[in-house]
Amino acid sequence: MPKITLIAAIDRNNAIGYKNQLLYKLPNDLKRFKELTTGHTLIMGRKTFESLPKGALPNRRNIVLSKSVSTPYPKTEVFESLEKALAQCSEDEKVFIMGGEKVYHQTLSIANVLEITEIDSEVSEADAFFPEINKNVWIEKKRIPHPADDKHAFDFYYVTYMKE
Repeated sequence: MPKITLIAAIDRNNAIGYKNQLLYKLPNDLKRFKELTTGHTLIMGRKTFESLPKGALPNRRNIVLSKSVSTPYPKTEVFESLEKALAQCSEDEKVFIMGGEKVYHQTLSIANVLEITEIDSEVSEADAFFPEINKNVWIEKKRIPHPADDKHAFDFYYVTYMKE
């Protein structure tokens, strides 16, 4: 099985989205996402893919999970199940899971690494959540603070967790 990393930005309550949109505008987090994932494979659910403003993300293999594999999504591969998608990934491939909620829940137990942006805020409205990170299973390896500034309304932290 390939090395699997879940990547997400979460608030204090693990909220990740509302009405199929991200909750926060964090330009430096998007830049970090691009740096970490470029040249690698992304797996996402159909709704997450449909929320991307420009469709498939460039310089990455884009895999979409959808019950309707006949639906064409430009510059992507579509599979009806996570198992079928992972079967098409090589052992040495680095795979990033980028949502949504259902896909995170499906993959947390088989992931090797979590790259989480922890936002020091909580929203009043959210309808998608990242699963609870069990600190007995996931050990924090790195935490990089990013203070609020003119482009980022809240303090946040880039946190890397690895399985114990």
